[in-house]
Amino acid sequence: MGYQLLWVLVVLTFWKTGEGKRSIVEACNSNDLKGLTGLKARIHFDNSGRLEKWIGQSCCNWEGISCDNMTGRVTEINLPGFITRDGAPLQTTMEGWLSHSITHLTFLEVVDLSGLSNLTGRIPPSIGFHLPKLRKLYLFGNKLSGSLPESIAKLSKLEEMYLHENSLSGTLPSSLGSLKNLKRLDLHSNRFSGEITDSITNLTTLVSLNLQDNSLIGHIPGRIGDLQVLEELDLSNNFLTGKIPLSVTNLTAISTIYLDTNSIEGDIPFPESLGQMPSLSFLRLHGNHLTGKIPSTIGYLISLQRISLADNKLEGPIPSSLGNLSSLSEIYLSGNQLSGQIPRSIGQLSQLLVFSVSHNMIQALLPREVTSLQNLQILDLSFNHLNLSSIPTWLVGLPSLSRLYLARCGIQGEISEYLQSTPSSLQELDLSSNYLTGTMPKWIGSLAQLYLLNLSRNSLVSKIPGSITNLRSLGVLDLHSNNLTGPMNQVFEIQSSFEGGSLVYVDLSDNTFSNGIEQIGKGAQYGIRYLNLSHNYLKGRLPSSVGKLEGIQSLDMSYNEIGSNLPDSMGHLSSLETLKLRKNQFTGEIPHGFLKLRRLKELDLSDNRLEGEIPLGKPLSDFPKSSYTGNTGLCGKPLTPCKV
Repeated sequence: MGYQLLWVLVVLTFWKTGEGKRSIVEACNSNDLKGLTGLKARIHFDNSGRLEKWIGQSCCNWEGISCDNMTGRVTEINLPGFITRDGAPLQTTMEGWLSHSITHLTFLEVVDLSGLSNLTGRIPPSIGFHLPKLRKLYLFGNKLSGSLPESIAKLSKLEEMYLHENSLSGTLPSSLGSLKNLKRLDLHSNRFSGEITDSITNLTTLVSLNLQDNSLIGHIPGRIGDLQVLEELDLSNNFLTGKIPLSVTNLTAISTIYLDTNSIEGDIPFPESLGQMPSLSFLRLHGNHLTGKIPSTIGYLISLQRISLADNKLEGPIPSSLGNLSSLSEIYLSGNQLSGQIPRSIGQLSQLLVFSVSHNMIQALLPREVTSLQNLQILDLSFNHLNLSSIPTWLVGLPSLSRLYLARCGIQGEISEYLQSTPSSLQELDLSSNYLTGTMPKWIGSLAQLYLLNLSRNSLVSKIPGSITNLRSLGVLDLHSNNLTGPMNQVFEIQSSFEGGSLVYVDLSDNTFSNGIEQIGKGAQYGIRYLNLSHNYLKGRLPSSVGKLEGIQSLDMSYNEIGSNLPDSMGHLSSLETLKLRKNQFTGEIPHGFLKLRRLKELDLSDNRLEGEIPLGKPLSDFPKSSYTGNTGLCGKPLTPCKV
């Protein structure tokens, strides 16, 4: 008897250790082995090297496989694309098809094949019938297609299902409401369509629901408030209509609501009283058709940190109750019809980082209480009726301000000198569409951190100061529609502090520049994607160095006096989508290299002196006649055939 007891203790000791696992469970269950070898057989490339180690019959020892010590059955498949190796993160990939043989592994509890960006196929239709123990299903970040199987409803123990960032389609099955233990559901960035079924409100254990970036239609389920443990709700970027249900105020645990980029209409119905939605921290309703006023009760949302109501049809004043939201760090209200003035209570928001209220009808003077916003980094007051006349010195004195947008705010006179001595380094400055006069100041080159400078649509005169070449971080330069003159060499001599060039967007159109095009492509401009020099007085020839603008997508030099032949090097601009050279004095033939411009979608070579046959082939033959008219010597498709 004592010998038998000792033998049992030895077995239990070995069973509890990894050694015991290998000695007792030597061979894999035949069904599990069949399922795993079938899974491996459909994968023809695995750069992580994990599957090549799946050799022999002891599948419980294979990398990424876990088994139950008691039964020896496979319970987990963990083969995510994102792994850690030697302490460093590594993104791996598998190419192949998701095999239906996975359903042979009937004891599976966890499946993680996420982030394998070249894994294709469909979710096995019978998955719900064969994997009754499944608790977690992670198949996101792949290339899976097809519909969500109805049998999913049979996965009664399922707690988490992440299928986002695939190409899944079809309607959401009403059977989803049968998953009584489901806590997290993420289907965003797929191609699901149809309505969000009311049955989804039966998922009373749901903590997180993410259906953004699909093609869902219809209304938000009226009983959405039944999901009282729901913490995160994301239905953004769909085609949802109707009103926000009143029941949303019953979401007592909710912390995140994203309903933006839909076609939702009506009033904002919450909150109705103090204490509702006490944990709501992030609210996005932008890009809808919401009307009415911002409710004065908005101040009851005591945990709110970020709120975006931009691009709706809201009207009336900004409620002063916003000042009660002491945790608020970001406010986005642009693109509405808000009026009145900015409430003085805004000065109470000591944590505020972003305040954006552009494109409204805000009027009157800025409240001096704004000076209390010591942490404010981004301020956008553009396109309102503020009539500032000048930029308040106390506004520029905000210690953390790095992005200032004051387009069409009625600012007059010369550019204020105190912008050069702001307490924090300006990174973006937009003073466009004002009444600025005088010159571009030389001190502009002292704004060493400046990435965006927009002085367009003013009445600035003189040359671009040479100091602009000191703006080594400049990425966006917009000076269009002024009276700037002289050469523009300085712009193309900006030496970037970033490898490959930082200039991305340059618009010098509608000025009186006369020369400087000879510098195009000779500086660190390889990153330029948009270049507009149209409606100037530029002369000379376009240099062959223009072919070095490797990343350019849009090039507009129309309405100038540029002559000579079109450079053959322009055929190297493989990213070019828009080319406008209308109303110049270009001569000679269109280079055959233009046939290499495969991405070209818009072309205008009209009103020049070009001649000869238009090179035959795409994309040139696909453009309308208007792209070539006004060149009397041109012939060939789409113009009249050339004479033999």
